[in-house]
Amino acid sequence: MANPAAPPSQTPLPPRRSKLVRCIALILLALIVLVGLVVLITWLVVKPKRIVYTVEAASVSGFNLTHDHLSADFDFMLRSVNPNRKVSIYYDSMEVMVSYYDNILAFAEVQPFYQPRQNVTQLEVKPVAKSAALMESASRDLRLEKSSGGVELDIRVKARIRLKMGAWKSRRRTLKVFCPHVLVHFSSAKKFQRARCDVDL
Repeated sequence: MANPAAPPSQTPLPPRRSKLVRCIALILLALIVLVGLVVLITWLVVKPKRIVYTVEAASVSGFNLTHDHLSADFDFMLRSVNPNRKVSIYYDSMEVMVSYYDNILAFAEVQPFYQPRQNVTQLEVKPVAKSAALMESASRDLRLEKSSGGVELDIRVKARIRLKMGAWKSRRRTLKVFCPHVLVHFSSAKKFQRARCDVDL
């Protein structure tokens, strides 16, 4: 009967090589701890606060709804508040989309801009709907709301931003803003009610 195969022999690492591996592992561990401490201290010092967005004004003109297609000129005033004392913001790009339920009506781009610390920036955005296609149910509901004198729209903002603190700048991040149920009146005589937005960064 044949003898079972012997287990492969394991050759121990030479003492010098073992010390080198142990030293590299300790250096990597120390670097990880150091980076973690730097991030924690920076966060405690900066205490970053959430950016605040609201819709301050909204209007619509040239509203034309025919055969489940909409054409209209929208005008929104967005208010961006950076409450941070030590963090400023670079907006490298910004897209604004107007939708009615799941129907995209209009789209606009905002030019890149810089927002300093503890700053309030007003952004006038004018998305244009050019024969935007609507589902039959959405078209019907939109006609009913139009007859009542106002329509509730959703505004979505997507921006690529960089945070700046002193000489340090972060990598680009995506800022998403959602402003639901923004009531737009067809008559300028009716006062617009400020709408608050949800911000995700």
